Amino acid sequence: MDGKVWLALGTVIAVGLAIAAAVLLVRVFAARRLLVDAGIPLRDKALFWAAVIYTVSPLDLIPDPVYLDDIGLLLLALHAAAGAVRPTKEPGAVA
Repeated sequence: MDGKVWLALGTVIAVGLAIAAAVLLVRVFAARRLLVDAGIPLRDKALFWAAVIYTVSPLDLIPDPVYLDDIGLLLLALHAAAGAVRPTKEPGAVA
């Protein structure tokens, strides 16, 4: 393959990763409201913020053109935070 094909392939991969990162960033900010809830343990809140800091830090396990480690850590933190949320009763619901 010549240089133009590699450039096109690299561009497609970079755009795909940027879209995935943008979607994940939207989910991170949406999950922020979960952290305001007092029922979430401090461990899950700390994991969430550690994942956000790791994502924006220049230090990575895998070099930055590949966001797999960042995305994986954020997904783990979001999953832990969502799992820690206790469902609330609807007003007027019978227990």
